[in-house]
Amino acid sequence: MDQISKIYIKTHFELNEDLTVFSWFKIAFVENDGMAWGAKISDVVNFISDRSAKLILSLFRIVALAGIGYWLWLSIKNKGNYLLIIAIAFIFAGALGNIIDSVFYGVLFSDSLGQVAGFLPSEGGYDILFHGKVVDMLYLPIYSGILPDWIPFFGGKYLSFFDPVFNVADVAISTGFCMIIFFNKKAFSTKNV
Repeated sequence: MDQISKIYIKTHFELNEDLTVFSWFKIAFVENDGMAWGAKISDVVNFISDRSAKLILSLFRIVALAGIGYWLWLSIKNKGNYLLIIAIAFIFAGALGNIIDSVFYGVLFSDSLGQVAGFLPSEGGYDILFHGKVVDMLYLPIYSGILPDWIPFFGGKYLSFFDPVFNVADVAISTGFCMIIFFNKKAFSTKNV
């Protein structure tokens, strides 16, 4: 689902184009060059260039995916709790989905700025291997406006909720982490469900 939705958006939308589905749900095509919510390693560590930071992030994601894959394999091999196995599988699948973008999309697609991207363009992709951008498209602008004055501390202030644009892979990762957090005792119990 993740890759299908990303490829569809990449080949049918221009960068920053959006489509309102409901007042609280939009398809909004953005590309994430860094980590969650557009953060970049080079913003935190000043002596690393954006290009080097992108390569480091892509390689780190691959190492992290290998670790998550090993944890999943070990949990299945040791007949771990099914809830834990499902949670790890969600995290693994989501991480893999975002890694595919990060590693390959720069080579596979043309640039989306001001145009719909082409798949396997004859002139080459928009960047080199390991320097692709993660495609995000799910946007839930549930509320934006001035909060009522009667709300303590925040009353009378502007609030925009929920601003991050995300993708199916992000949903899978978040679902897996939430399953582990909320069902911690059950997920790490030695009894199978």
